[in-house]
Amino acid sequence: MDQLPIFMNLHDKDCLVVGGGAVAARKADLMRAAGARVTAVAPAITGETRRMVADGRLAWREAEFDDPMVVGNRLVIAATDEPAVNRAVFAACERRGIPVNVADEPELCSFILPGIVDRSPVTIALSTGGRSPVLARLMRARLETLIPSGFGRLADLLGRYRQAAKDRIHGLDTRKRFWEDVIDGPIGNLVLSGKDREAEDKLAGLLADREAPSEAGEVYLIGAGPGDPDLLTFRALRLLQKADVVVYDRLVAPAIVDLARREAERIYVGKRAGNHSCSQEDISSLLRDLAADGKRVARLKGGDPFIFGRGGEEIEVLAGAGLPFQVVPGITAASGCAAYAGIPLTHRDHAQSVRFVTGHRRGDGLDLDWQNLAEGRDTLVFYMSLGSARQICDQLIAHGMPRSRKAALIERGTTDNQRVYTGTLTSLPNKITAAESPSLLVIGEVTGLHESLGWFRGRGAATSAFPDSEPCLAKGAA
Repeated sequence: MDQLPIFMNLHDKDCLVVGGGAVAARKADLMRAAGARVTAVAPAITGETRRMVADGRLAWREAEFDDPMVVGNRLVIAATDEPAVNRAVFAACERRGIPVNVADEPELCSFILPGIVDRSPVTIALSTGGRSPVLARLMRARLETLIPSGFGRLADLLGRYRQAAKDRIHGLDTRKRFWEDVIDGPIGNLVLSGKDREAEDKLAGLLADREAPSEAGEVYLIGAGPGDPDLLTFRALRLLQKADVVVYDRLVAPAIVDLARREAERIYVGKRAGNHSCSQEDISSLLRDLAADGKRVARLKGGDPFIFGRGGEEIEVLAGAGLPFQVVPGITAASGCAAYAGIPLTHRDHAQSVRFVTGHRRGDGLDLDWQNLAEGRDTLVFYMSLGSARQICDQLIAHGMPRSRKAALIERGTTDNQRVYTGTLTSLPNKITAAESPSLLVIGEVTGLHESLGWFRGRGAATSAFPDSEPCLAKGAA
């Protein structure tokens, strides 16, 4: 950390701005927003600075800067076009131990004004250490879109009832869980939708009626998408960072697991073809036992948990045990990988429908309705199909699909290691002998658009984006 972020109390404190132009006006307005009494020193003022003085928002001392002017000020900012004056302001403050900032001169600053997201009393400050104000501005703009404007009102409400909750709910962990439920639940939603009075009534009633906090845990069944962490939903990220335990499998990229809280326990339950180190029954039981112990469990599943992800089987066990759960949809592999490969799954000229099919073998073969699959012109997407790709192509040809039907295999889609193999039902199997899992087989004329529409090439060579299979870790393992 290059600098220590500090929030300074400027209420009713004297502050000084040296300069009379647009930059000086912006700096003065920022300090005024924090409650400071601000004086501008300059032989002349223009534009917004003049308007601020006329409106009584800013005091003006019509003079050239002199060293003694900094005395008695909590904070000083220099914003002139004259380097000699700026250096003089910095030197005068440094001699007296007064915090000083010279606009656009990082080497003449004892503090840096950060980019600010204001949801008072919630305030977020970010800085690039003066290296790139433009980057800081872009980051601030992104945060502005992510943080609801009602967060300030929510913080006020929580502050008013903080002591009451402390008196009523004993135990730090229990109280933390209570507040998380308030913020993420109906009360928080009411505030963010502008129903502050109703939210306060609910919170007051909840504290008045609360006897003993529930110790029941909860499972968040989260679709982690096809690999790129940027494809997570906001809700998935929020619940992942709330979890006490993260249960994940081989199709979840490590970068996504790393988004969990540092203190969260991580349990790997990966499976791969021919090596099911954890049975589905073991995984479902693990989730049930963790939730019964009062844990908040993020169950991460690659893609979408309800598309060939056995998510339904896992929550059936939870529902049978009377344990709470939430389901967060994810971008399924077919949608995400095809989009990154530039293969539209439907297209007016090529395919009016798409079918998702499991390519996972049962015993020695695939139990599929080959005749029905081969007769249509819709796009076919086969999940878990790398090991059976040749058999799939051969069976479709045998049941009447043209040998020339275009096909593609997308390997490690949406990750830095993405590769796309294209061909026909006849040629593709010979091209993918070196391909690795996870891979997705797409069959249909739309795959021919990859050459012209393929936009994603990865961001450089990287190590494997997915871990190799490991032994199933029992509950409580690191």
